[in-house]
Amino acid sequence: MDFNPAELSEKEVYKLLSGSVVPRPIAWVSTISESGALNLAPFSFFTVASRNPPMLCISVGPGVGEREGTEKDTLVNIRSQKEFVINVVTVELGDPMQKSSENLPAEINEFQAAGLTPIDSHIVSAKRVKEAPIQMECKLEQIIQLGTDHLIIGRMVHYHIQNEYYLGNYKINLEKLDPLGRLAGSFSEMKGLFQLPR
Repeated sequence: MDFNPAELSEKEVYKLLSGSVVPRPIAWVSTISESGALNLAPFSFFTVASRNPPMLCISVGPGVGEREGTEKDTLVNIRSQKEFVINVVTVELGDPMQKSSENLPAEINEFQAAGLTPIDSHIVSAKRVKEAPIQMECKLEQIIQLGTDHLIIGRMVHYHIQNEYYLGNYKINLEKLDPLGRLAGSFSEMKGLFQLPR
């Protein structure tokens, strides 16, 4: 089989991409609105954009379902406040992460809806997820509109990791971290590490 994306619908292309670019890490992005409302939402179009200076990027699509034709609160808040926090999602945090992905009204606090604890950041005003073992505070570098989506690039200005996940020498205990991955409409967990060649 082969496909010409120009001949497919947006949904069909999305299904091919999200099922092929796998597994994807999940950025659990916390922001704050102009009025001070807390927001939390997961995004699996996420990666490191630069190592020096350290930058991370997420791609935010348009609103879906009953919010079709609108911009997501995460994008609105980052554009307005120019800062955000990326929290790392573990398998254990999968259910509250899923709860925070629901289409809730902008005034609803996703931290509260998902039973999570917001804690102060050191530099940015957006709150961190206390339960997440790793949190990265970011200042907005730029937003690039790419078709229907917006690529948000943030400079990491502060890094937090819970002690039990830190091995020393700037290394992370990945087996303990047990990061949640995205696979099309499903999720994945890490099932052991190995080196290549075997």
